[in-house]
Amino acid sequence: MELLQFILDLLGNPLLVLTEIIRDYGIYIYLFLFLVIFVETGVVVMPFLPGDSLLFAVGLIASTTGQIDIYTIIPLLVLAALLGDNLNYFIGKKFGDFIQSKERILFLKKSHIEDTEKYFAENGGKTVILARFIPIVRTIAPFVAGAGEMKYRTYLLYCITGAFIWVTSITLLGYFLGNIEWVKLNFEKFVLGIVFISVLPIIFKAIKRK
Repeated sequence: MELLQFILDLLGNPLLVLTEIIRDYGIYIYLFLFLVIFVETGVVVMPFLPGDSLLFAVGLIASTTGQIDIYTIIPLLVLAALLGDNLNYFIGKKFGDFIQSKERILFLKKSHIEDTEKYFAENGGKTVILARFIPIVRTIAPFVAGAGEMKYRTYLLYCITGAFIWVTSITLLGYFLGNIEWVKLNFEKFVLGIVFISVLPIIFKAIKRK
């Protein structure tokens, strides 16, 4: 229960949680952030860990307090995303049939995989890049790429491009907007706005299908 509550807190207010971790554990914040991004992108059954909001909070802290070094954290989290995606790809390649035969495993539903497969069918390999900005799909896309026998060389190109664009763009967004007083005072609303924008492609696709 404590772990579940921690995840809920991290989802609800990543800025507060990161600030507390920095206060209590100092430099180990880098290890924590690496692990969260790695697990969120690399463990197919954990699609609900924060991604966009976490990166934005990291950028905000880097610009306002300097407790996180922007030149260190961006390459570190790009690496975490790359390693996570590659792990997920090979999980899909090895265990794809087994996982897809289950209706639900932890936070992963079979419907999540089916929706991502439709997204692949409509957008092809660039789904790996586009998925970076869509919660849940971001976690499942590498798995589906592996399960669907996408050639690894092709996948790797999209994977590297997507990881770099995702981590860099959202972290720098937080970094450059972090000093705006309204953003600091309305962090939760701003993050909700980011999440809403990130799920718009799913909403549009659903409306288009209907």
